[in-house]
Amino acid sequence: MSDDTTIPGIDPSVPPSGDGCVECLAGEGQGWWFHLRRCAACGHIGCCDSSPSQHATGHARTAGHPFLTSFEPGEDWFWNIETEQFYEGPPLAGPTAHPVTQPAPGPVGHVPIDWQQRLR
Repeated sequence: MSDDTTIPGIDPSVPPSGDGCVECLAGEGQGWWFHLRRCAACGHIGCCDSSPSQHATGHARTAGHPFLTSFEPGEDWFWNIETEQFYEGPPLAGPTAHPVTQPAPGPVGHVPIDWQQRLR
């Protein structure tokens, strides 16, 4: 019996790309997010599907990386965008969440007053 517990599409050694949505911070789309998601293959941080720009799923589909995980403090689930199912996965390289000083929604100074009406 094999001890290999690797899951194709999840690379536990890759660190996250930063503290916030790469595209939102670069000025692409609305420029703010509700929650953050991390690509389990390459570490790309993007905004969730409730966010106006949905950068995490967009990245996953374009890159062919099926697994996303939460980048929110206290959450440790994996979601497969192809099967639309939750999975258990290995611990990922840290940090595993954005800094607790960074609010959700974020980033500070970019969230519109009516942000709740803009969620998807």
